Amino acid sequence: MASRSSLQFLLDEHIAVAVAAQLNVQRPASRTLTLARWNDAAYLGATDDVILKAAQVTGLTLVTYDLRTIPGLLKQWGEEGAAHGGVVFVDTRSITPTDIGGLVRALVELWDAEQASDWTNRVVFMVSTPS
Repeated sequence: MASRSSLQFLLDEHIAVAVAAQLNVQRPASRTLTLARWNDAAYLGATDDVILKAAQVTGLTLVTYDLRTIPGLLKQWGEEGAAHGGVVFVDTRSITPTDIGGLVRALVELWDAEQASDWTNRVVFMVSTPS
């Protein structure tokens, strides 16, 4: 895995680009990227395993609303001993995809608290934070 000096987010294709823009303004060192703009959108539409492997190689932690397919993949990888660069799950009941400010606040709070942590194989479930 690429070494990194701090937590870096990769937002999946279902998260608004505005979230990355605001995170990069509020926490420039977070280097938040979107799947739509990462590597010239080469991973748009790619399978979860391909995205997670590429994210790990480049030192990125995936932020996703995908609570349907990724948890099963992470379980399988855990059983096989395969590593990933970390996943932050967001539940639509906690922070809706249209609540850009809420997601930004939650990710800023997470980044402030955990930026120096090792995110290899780490999984976090995001909850909303007060305005």
